[in-house]
Amino acid sequence: MKSTFDLVSKLCSKEVTQSYSTSFSIATKLLAPSIRQDIYNIYGFVRFADEIVDTFHDYDKEFLFNKFEEDLYLALEHKISLNPILNSFQETVHKYRIPKELYVAFLKSMRTDLHKTTYLSQEEYQQYIYGSADVVGLMCLKVFVKGNEEKYKELKEDAMKLGSAFQKVNFLRDLKADFENLNRSYFPNANLEQLDELTKKEIIQEIEDDFAQALRGISKLPVEAKLGVYTAYIYFYKLLNKLKKTPSLQIKEQRIRVSNYQKAGLLAKSYISCRLNLI
Repeated sequence: MKSTFDLVSKLCSKEVTQSYSTSFSIATKLLAPSIRQDIYNIYGFVRFADEIVDTFHDYDKEFLFNKFEEDLYLALEHKISLNPILNSFQETVHKYRIPKELYVAFLKSMRTDLHKTTYLSQEEYQQYIYGSADVVGLMCLKVFVKGNEEKYKELKEDAMKLGSAFQKVNFLRDLKADFENLNRSYFPNANLEQLDELTKKEIIQEIEDDFAQALRGISKLPVEAKLGVYTAYIYFYKLLNKLKKTPSLQIKEQRIRVSNYQKAGLLAKSYISCRLNLI
């Protein structure tokens, strides 16, 4: 039965989320059940695309990515795919009428990672972030507002800023792996071989500005989404503060983390803030 296959597909997307990201999985569990699965479906799709370009070094990445993209469009056309991740994602796309331009932009940025390693201009940098992160925030926003176009337009810019902030925090945290293992340098006009405090300070200020605008949008989210999104926000903000306090040279040598103990505290804080309408 198709319903059984669809259920298995959704379980696969949920398992991908839980296996690849503890913090995102926790945040997603705090969303209302009515929208939780669709966020799993989106995460599964973006994670698989990212894995192809970032980790499948012993395989023909371009062939795999081409096949993944081709299978996506077939899934969207026929409303079914034997790839369970794409099968669950296509259901969410159709359910919330997620615009094609969003997942096309995402795939474009992911494809860029197959060949491009350095971003020399602000324009290139912003274009990559839009496709790799901002549009993911917009796909999720479509789910959060349950297709309400007026609410979507109101929160669109804030959702993009949150996506940008998350991505830039990841860039700074993963600087060592990106630079040494993948030979990538996302921040323009930054010498990552000798990351200095001034450059780090400028990057962090840029991220803090993104977070400030994003928080205004989080406060206006529907109640079904607010706790989960705010939890992700304070987790990444905590990570940013740890990076802020870490010497620039240490960031290049060590991946900074938020401990499970600290995550538990952040979870309690976000719950209380939402219950008391402090955001």
